[in-house]
Amino acid sequence: MDSLEERRKRLEEGLEHVQPKDEGAGTTGQDSRAGYNQALRISSEFIAAVIVGGLIGYLLDTFLPTKPWGLVFFVLIGFVAGVMNVLRVTGKVTSPHPVDRIGQHRNRDKR
Repeated sequence: MDSLEERRKRLEEGLEHVQPKDEGAGTTGQDSRAGYNQALRISSEFIAAVIVGGLIGYLLDTFLPTKPWGLVFFVLIGFVAGVMNVLRVTGKVTSPHPVDRIGQHRNRDKR
């Protein structure tokens, strides 16, 4: 009969072949903190855009006889701006560099 130590060593060797050791086990919590920071930034930018749109719409409705359409319109505009901010932060949409915009204007003028 094998001793428990020998059986444990054989089991560990067999498991190493099937399941390699986790290479990221020694990492600190920096990756998770970076993810939390980005999530907080994305959510705050989205919420801020909707709130700013709502405030503009409310103020417009207060001073002009447009109740409730100013609020509805600007909340929707704030929502769209918030979605665009989220897409821009995550890298799905990039804003063109100012030099690229100048080049586009010059190309239109030549036509």
